[in-house]
Amino acid sequence: MKIDGEINEVILSDSFNILVEHSYNYSLQDVEEPQLFRNFFDYTSIPKVAFNFRNVPMGCPKDIWITDTTFRDGQQSRSPYTVDQIVELYKMLNRLGGPNGIIRQSEFFLYTEKDREAVQRCRELGFKFPEITSWIRANVNDFQLVKDMGIEETGILVSCSDYHIFKKMKLTRKQALDKYLGIIKEALNAGIKPRCHFEDITRADFYGFVIPFAHELKNLMDESGIPIKIRCCDTLGYGVTYPGTSLPRSVQGIIYGLKHYAEIPSELLEWHGHNDFYKSVVNSSTAWLYGASSVNCSLLGIGERTGNTPLEAMVIEYCSLKGTDSGMDLSAITDIAKYMEKETGFIIPPNMPFVGKNFNVTRAGIHADGILKDEEIYNIFDTETLLNRKIGVAVDSHSGLAGITYWINSYFKLPEEVKIQKSDEIVQLVKEKVDKLYQQGRTTALSDFELKELMKEVDLNFYRRLKEIKKLNN
Repeated sequence: MKIDGEINEVILSDSFNILVEHSYNYSLQDVEEPQLFRNFFDYTSIPKVAFNFRNVPMGCPKDIWITDTTFRDGQQSRSPYTVDQIVELYKMLNRLGGPNGIIRQSEFFLYTEKDREAVQRCRELGFKFPEITSWIRANVNDFQLVKDMGIEETGILVSCSDYHIFKKMKLTRKQALDKYLGIIKEALNAGIKPRCHFEDITRADFYGFVIPFAHELKNLMDESGIPIKIRCCDTLGYGVTYPGTSLPRSVQGIIYGLKHYAEIPSELLEWHGHNDFYKSVVNSSTAWLYGASSVNCSLLGIGERTGNTPLEAMVIEYCSLKGTDSGMDLSAITDIAKYMEKETGFIIPPNMPFVGKNFNVTRAGIHADGILKDEEIYNIFDTETLLNRKIGVAVDSHSGLAGITYWINSYFKLPEEVKIQKSDEIVQLVKEKVDKLYQQGRTTALSDFELKELMKEVDLNFYRRLKEIKKLNN
């Protein structure tokens, strides 16, 4: 059937199992002036969110997974990791991702001797997951590095917004497209799988450049038989997930469009988000829900400017969406956090979810009172079982008798039959000393050491008995 001179096909959709119209053939729009979407991004005010009330269907793939950029994007905003640190973190990524490879890949730089040594040492571990991949710029010299290292898949930077094409690269869209396709063909000719990083996709002309470029990649993929991945890079964190939002900012619109209009299958679609507007986690989850199999993350979210999507956050999101950990070892999250602080000097914000020292610590007396009755009242899940992080209580001016009681029972690991109660005299005496400190002007919470010293002052023999119980239970 022809409509307006175009072939209008009706095909059975593998995704929806119903007949769908398929008559989309978007061509490159080689414009003379860049499309900068000044109605959204006028630069002198906060970027605007516009709505066109077009909603696309949710379609989460059967298999979803995480990829890691800790050793690439994660090294662009901090002092580089040493080779030994990379190897240790890679081991923990393997442990966290589990035997089913929920953390499927990790990308590395190849530019220095240190980069290449790190790749080689991680390879020598013999892990299936995460698979080691690389990242290069779109030029032949960089591509030679990948061939020399014998890496099967490489990321290639293919900036897709006119901000980059016109203003940074000083090219036209046609010139940029030809340049990108040339380097991708080089990769295919060498039997290497390209992963195309569509940089700044949330400011790109979706139908004028993104979809036509993706069509060309689909054609190359069909000709060569080699899969070509598309990484949707939300470089400045502009992506939004509100229903009915307009392109180019709509996360679901981008993922659906690449699947529906460019026919890129879910397993070749990946989301790479930044956290400039606090949206990286929800944007990544939305990319999964609307058809991308993969989300790209870094440990603790460390990356350019505000960082990437925190990998540990998407591990928890995976468990929430799938209802299973699929063999992942979630306690590795706690060990990674400890290693990052101790061995790399990275300071984790104390209130950072899952990894901050206070993420499951309460100060409020009324909360501590609830925890004494049942920790489930104020703990997000069994953090001790899942993350090897026991719920804690910080003692300060607001902790009250309940907070002090919980701290004593928790710190000394007292069995149920010998746990103290908040009505016990020792608790009252310690609270009196705590209250006196704050009356004298103290403002910070007490450390474990300080609380132990207060207990010694109140009743040294009692303190020693509790210390012996703790020793027996360690």
